[in-house]
Amino acid sequence: MQSLARRLLQRIKNEKEIGCRTYCSTKIFDAGQPTAASHPELLKEGEMTPGLTCDEYISRRKRLLELLPEKSIAIIAASPVKMMTDVVPYPYRQDADYLYITGCQQPGGIAVLGHEIGLCMFMPEPTLHDVSWEGNTAGVKEALEIFKADQALPISKLRQMLSGILGGSSEVYHNFKTATRTYVDLESFQKILNNGKVKDLSAHTHELRWVKSPAEIKLMREAASIACQAQLQTLFHSKTYPHEGMMAAKVEYECKMRGAQRMAFNPVVGGGPNGSVIHYSRNDRKVNDGELVLMDIGCEFHGYVSDMTRTWPPSGRFSPAHVDLYDLILETNKECIKLCKPGISIRQIHEQSVQKLCKGLTEIGVLKDRASSYRTYHQLNPTNIGHYLGMDVHDCSTISTDRPLQSGAVITIEPGVYIPSSFNVPERYRGVGIRIEDEVLITDSGYEVLTGSMPKERNHFESLLNDYFSPTESDCSRTAASS
Repeated sequence: MQSLARRLLQRIKNEKEIGCRTYCSTKIFDAGQPTAASHPELLKEGEMTPGLTCDEYISRRKRLLELLPEKSIAIIAASPVKMMTDVVPYPYRQDADYLYITGCQQPGGIAVLGHEIGLCMFMPEPTLHDVSWEGNTAGVKEALEIFKADQALPISKLRQMLSGILGGSSEVYHNFKTATRTYVDLESFQKILNNGKVKDLSAHTHELRWVKSPAEIKLMREAASIACQAQLQTLFHSKTYPHEGMMAAKVEYECKMRGAQRMAFNPVVGGGPNGSVIHYSRNDRKVNDGELVLMDIGCEFHGYVSDMTRTWPPSGRFSPAHVDLYDLILETNKECIKLCKPGISIRQIHEQSVQKLCKGLTEIGVLKDRASSYRTYHQLNPTNIGHYLGMDVHDCSTISTDRPLQSGAVITIEPGVYIPSSFNVPERYRGVGIRIEDEVLITDSGYEVLTGSMPKERNHFESLLNDYFSPTESDCSRTAASS
């Protein structure tokens, strides 16, 4: 009996301990975005946004202040809400500069950064109606506790407080893209503007964002990995469902199922002649047997994006004309990637790609002669060999492509050819678009291809498409899809 009693007492004690842990009375506030308290599956303790610590955000603010002249301030407004109809907004995406400095993913705020005031965040004041329709948002308290602002005030105090701050400022740097009349119309701002002392902040923020930290690189690796896995699944899907819209839906589904918050841009899924339209977006055509599909996709993973392109025949076989063009583009892709290292510029890599493609297109008869090949080539490929990548798809636009690359920069390498159906070339090449795009991280010793897990060899595509499905399964599925 005593033994049984002791076991019962111990069981009661254990249940009480478990109950104390399970039924915690501490209320977790919904701050309008994930926090370590509300979403422990996404954020670790000490992280402001997934994968990025509070210390990293504070370091960014200090480094930005080091770039700003004494007695100057920076004003960064959150991205505005954009409306699809009068009452229906588009999915919200934060401005990259505002997110980079504050960590806040929500609309309505304005941040002011200065040598004397540090980071002062002016936060929105939602009404009960706003909360009912849109949910909770971060306010003054969250700006101090979650975003680690030095000061925080309601947005209603902005005009009064900012007028005084502007009065003692020699220069103002602000984000032109998200500038709002809330502060632009202030007399003190207009006075500095009329004196030519208002400048674009992006020249400084892009300088900081250009070279990624180890934590940022980790997020970009994951964004690239998600895109690779999603596109590979879409490759398999394309043989059974060779429809642009279905492939676009499939790749978006696969990205989001792997943790991406959104697509980096509307997927480009160009079948046949649509592949020659560089930013094709309709995605409404069936890809016929014998045609290629060009798929340019990217996804966003906690503020950092991927961008990659592959081109393949959903039917499983490249035609002889496709082989001529594809092998040239693939060889150019590989040679340009090998050039990537600290010290070289995107412009220099681009010039090498133009020479390579002009020579190759002339040899196979797409370009007629060397004398006119460069002029005609730019009609068939008006794009650059690549661009910077990071929080935005075309990241850090104020950084010149003549700038020597540094370790930690991420670029794309994307040679291509886009031949309209009406272009004066041999008929077998008309209406063909091919691009092979990879993400490349510049390292101390050279480069790392972040999208290297997605195949791009012709024989790999043909093997995957022809060996993955049994003939019976493929035929049955195709019949069901077309019925």
